[in-house]
Amino acid sequence: MTKKVKVFLIVLVVIIEGVGGYFVYNAQKAPSPEEKEVTKVTNKSTTKNVQGNGKTLVVYYSAQNHTKDVAQKVAENLGADLFEIEPKEKYSEDDLDWTDDDSRVTKEHEDTSLRNVELKTTEVENWDQYDTVFIGYPKMEYSL
Repeated sequence: MTKKVKVFLIVLVVIIEGVGGYFVYNAQKAPSPEEKEVTKVTNKSTTKNVQGNGKTLVVYYSAQNHTKDVAQKVAENLGADLFEIEPKEKYSEDDLDWTDDDSRVTKEHEDTSLRNVELKTTEVENWDQYDTVFIGYPKMEYSL
């Protein structure tokens, strides 16, 4: 992967986490009528700046729907399409139990040969129509 692509992906992750943090922080705060109007204006100008002349796509992976919720909100605010990255064999709650040494995620974490998870599909329909793509995925902080 080239250095430019890596930098681009890092910037996207930071942006998506920032947007996600914003939604989480404001999830229970009901906006005033003035705030709603400011939000409408901001969203309209953001959409124009982000989309340019093409379409926007939000690609995401979400084992427990946390990232899915954020991706849907980002797509809704930007008028973007959604594409979910799905493993052929979905992760169960037991698979995701990182405190269990025999769980799927623990085994994948410890053994790099198990990390190449087969996906349902790797192709996005009409990929060439998108000029902006946001990528969202879960991120563990490795702390309690």
